[in-house]
Amino acid sequence: MEKVADIASDIGEYIRQQRSTAKISLRQLSKLAGVSNPYLSQIERGVRKPSAEILQQIAKGLRISAEALYVQAGILDLPTGGPVGDSIRADAVLTERQKQVLLDVYESFRRENQAAKPETAAAAAEPPAATPSEEQTS
Repeated sequence: MEKVADIASDIGEYIRQQRSTAKISLRQLSKLAGVSNPYLSQIERGVRKPSAEILQQIAKGLRISAEALYVQAGILDLPTGGPVGDSIRADAVLTERQKQVLLDVYESFRRENQAAKPETAAAAAEPPAATPSEEQTS
């Protein structure tokens, strides 16, 4: 039961930080997210643990990815990505949107290079074709 309280407190603190960074008041966020002001206040104080649906509405109001809130709330596991992904996520200067765009671009490059790897490995395994000048000297 203590872990649930810790998660609720963590997500509440994270939402408060994001709201503060976005320079949005509690009342403004409650309006943008379609969540009552008292309920949002309880979430931020760690009294209530919001559902995934409420987190999605809050993310929309904050203009950040719902995934970021899901990870903070313990609904999703932290995405992998190694040290580059960790560095991007840890950068306090970037907004959540900027972080997500960078991560998306980085992951698309990784997928593209991973898909090209089998072709590169297969080409390296084949012996080079003999050139006409090499055929005549043999």
